Amino acid sequence: MCGIVGYIGYKNAYPIIIKGLKRLEYRGYDSSGIALLNDSTQVYKRKGKVADLEKFVESGDISGTLGMGHTRWATHGEPNDVNAHPHVSMNGIFTIIHNGIIENYSTLKSKLSDRGYTFQSETDTEVLANLIEYIYVKGKVDAELAVRLALTKVIGAYGLVVMCSKEPDKLIAARKSSPLVLGIGDGEYFIASDATPIVEYTDRVIYLNNEDVAIISRDELILKTIRNDKLTPKIQKIDLGISEIEKNGYDHFMLKEIFEQPRSILDTFRGRVSQDKTSIHLGGLFNVEERLINAKRIVIIGCGTSWHAGMVGEYLLEDIARISVEVEYASEFRYRNPLIDKDDIVIAISQSGETADTLAAIQLAKDRGALVLGICNVVGSSISRETHAGVYMHAGPEIGVASTKAFTAQVTVLAMMAAMIGYKKGILEPQRYHALIQELSDIPAKIEKVLLHDKAFKAIAEQYQNATNFLYLGRGYSFPVALEGALKLKEISYIHAEGYPAAEMKHGPIALIDRNMPVVVIATNDKSYEKIVSNIQEVKARNGIVIAIVSEGDKTIKSMADHVLEIPQAMEELTSLLSVIPLQLIAYHIAVLRGCNVDQPRNLAKSVTVE
Repeated sequence: MCGIVGYIGYKNAYPIIIKGLKRLEYRGYDSSGIALLNDSTQVYKRKGKVADLEKFVESGDISGTLGMGHTRWATHGEPNDVNAHPHVSMNGIFTIIHNGIIENYSTLKSKLSDRGYTFQSETDTEVLANLIEYIYVKGKVDAELAVRLALTKVIGAYGLVVMCSKEPDKLIAARKSSPLVLGIGDGEYFIASDATPIVEYTDRVIYLNNEDVAIISRDELILKTIRNDKLTPKIQKIDLGISEIEKNGYDHFMLKEIFEQPRSILDTFRGRVSQDKTSIHLGGLFNVEERLINAKRIVIIGCGTSWHAGMVGEYLLEDIARISVEVEYASEFRYRNPLIDKDDIVIAISQSGETADTLAAIQLAKDRGALVLGICNVVGSSISRETHAGVYMHAGPEIGVASTKAFTAQVTVLAMMAAMIGYKKGILEPQRYHALIQELSDIPAKIEKVLLHDKAFKAIAEQYQNATNFLYLGRGYSFPVALEGALKLKEISYIHAEGYPAAEMKHGPIALIDRNMPVVVIATNDKSYEKIVSNIQEVKARNGIVIAIVSEGDKTIKSMADHVLEIPQAMEELTSLLSVIPLQLIAYHIAVLRGCNVDQPRNLAKSVTVE
């Protein structure tokens, strides 16, 4: 879950690395560090944000055209200066940065201690640095072989970059279950956890696969496996502009990404919905359409916001395509010996395409013979390569840790899948099919209308910024949205919040309701409307505060709720794409008013690449 950046070439490495760390800070921000190699190795590291590191480095030697940097999300060892990366081996020969977890580090550490090695930090990464050095010295081998041999001893996940002081014109990068991408320039090379630090310099990249090792000098890149099998690099072009990874005048990335949703949804269905709005074509599923149409059971797996999108997908696929669907937390799915066989279809959802639990669940499903499909946002990501087929979301980079536009893009993909399958099965009548496509096409403009009322959402936030608890209620398609709204508030404002099916309120949560408990109710005009009205009356009877998200023109709830926030009328199947917007903005404004770091909330990281 950490951020890695490296450079070797003809330019001064420090400015490139420090800028790259700032762009990767959303991946981890407990501490950061940088290592530069010229006549000697210079290492600077500090607890805190990259800005703290930058200030610390001001008076240091930052010369050199080879270097690497790291921004950390702590796994082994508390966040402090000593545990920050890079880590240097005991005799100073190797310097290493690492994303992932070395599961057998304790055993390796004990063996190295018996051989006289001492350790300065509590991290598993320093153990790996010393293991590489031990093999290098004891075996009298070169740095490349020392790294490859060390990695054969390692159990766990890694994305790492290694420098050797005795081979000063070389960087070695390796990957297993933790993403690394190499940027190819003219006489220079870049290494990063994702493409965001690279796009300013080149659009040509190589995505490392599991157990790939890259040996990079100033004029050559050699790619092989850890067992020394030579590989032919597959260079791809990335389509990512600088403006997409900058704030562009917004105070926070999260706010920018909320306001980007009309465009990100449009980009998600662009080219997949015919111009005459009569058909849907998902090219990534072309070869598996028959399996989808004849599917008896679909299992959706994901984590966090992706799990909530999967729940909306369950409603969509069962309602529109009449396929039995189960939604599983990927982290639980892989450990509970699930009943999966060759006739099942598993859909894995992940914004980053690198979520460790989801990747492990994918492997389990493949081992059981299931057809595994992916829905992810990052081209070239691990999930897109590990699944049999899938659909990219095309939502654009999501930098804010709290996911917003990824949720609506994921739901958009699931809605297209459900409509396409239902129509081709003959279950979804042409009239309803065409109506769904037209409604989906209208959603971006309707979100624009919701965003125009941002001041009203901010006013709600100002009134309830000091609340200690929130309850979110919804029925049907709105229940997953209630869960997502509660998650957004928890993530960025640190206020405790629960999402609940409205009908279940009387089975426990109603005991919490009093005059200090804001209750957010998603009460749009759908088949559960009368029931949700009754739930609101139950809350008001107990002096609860009701903040209602309603469809335009609603009068019944307006007469009983404390606050009413309107969204445009929409087909029930797609209302979640609209009702989630006010919840995102209320959470955002509350967090800002409370002085929280919206884009980098405490203890969280954007891409969860460790278990």
